[in-house]
Amino acid sequence: MSDAVSWVLELSVKDGQLDAFKALAREMSEATQADEPGTSHYEWFTGDDGKTFHIYERYADSAATMVHLGNFGAKFAERFLACADPSRLTVYGDPSAEVRDALAGFGAAHMTQFAGFAR
Repeated sequence: MSDAVSWVLELSVKDGQLDAFKALAREMSEATQADEPGTSHYEWFTGDDGKTFHIYERYADSAATMVHLGNFGAKFAERFLACADPSRLTVYGDPSAEVRDALAGFGAAHMTQFAGFAR
């Protein structure tokens, strides 16, 4: 099994905040790509309704996940939560207790891999 940690965060954008959310998504994506080599996937998706969003993130391991969470907290969390309402966070893999604690505030549901592979 892999040490990778990934998740899907489901959210909706608050009324009147779509432009701010889209600008923040671009800023966060650029910063993550530039500053976090342990991040392998960082993809934002929108539903047909234009109001529902999913963010798919994958990290090499728990240490890389903590780097991202530290950057998010220091640089983006306040603005992100001002324009988005997270509704579900599903975490995949076997993250460290530190990662689990850091994600607890989002009500994370954890799914541990028991079969399969990634290439």
